[in-house]
Amino acid sequence: MKMPSVYYAMVDPAGGHEPVALAALLLDAGARILQLRLKEATSREFLSVAREMVRLCRARGALAIINDRADIARLAEADGVHVGQEDLPARMAREVVGPGRIVGVSTHNVEQARTAQANGADYIGFGAIYSGGLKNVANAQGLERLRAVRAAVDIPIVAIGGITEATMPAVLAAGADAAAIITDVVRATDPAAKARALLALRPHASD
Repeated sequence: MKMPSVYYAMVDPAGGHEPVALAALLLDAGARILQLRLKEATSREFLSVAREMVRLCRARGALAIINDRADIARLAEADGVHVGQEDLPARMAREVVGPGRIVGVSTHNVEQARTAQANGADYIGFGAIYSGGLKNVANAQGLERLRAVRAAVDIPIVAIGGITEATMPAVLAAGADAAAIITDVVRATDPAAKARALLALRPHASD
């Protein structure tokens, strides 16, 4: 697949935003791929929000990805699912969501990245690139490991973890096709303006 934009939007209530309202705001700002991440929601709540986000994405020609839950992705008729290393393997996730859907896989090293590609992932997430971020990561992967993963796989890479508007161009220059950003957006004074700024960024020479 080809990433529809360099900014991979994350719909997460961490900043206190209501998920559907945040999804609408990001779509209006120009985001064209959204991942719904609801770690604390019940299955019923997750499905309800997922269906509403899918409806909004359809109306704007954007892709709707569901985090972790292949079953929710299928029931909501989302465009795909994103799974972690402890979730369903990519092949099994694809069996659940059905043919023609997108499957992304979180990875943290070259071996995991190669395995995800071999198992049919359409793209991989890689990180955490920087320390801090929503998960307060202490040991980050850094740009050198991102470059190594870029050299190891042919599918798109979505970098994640501690990335901000200031660091995103270097992340793109190191080989990421897009950057998934939560904290720098949801905690911004104006999340829509922040999203527009991220969408306008381009790679610059990295260290």
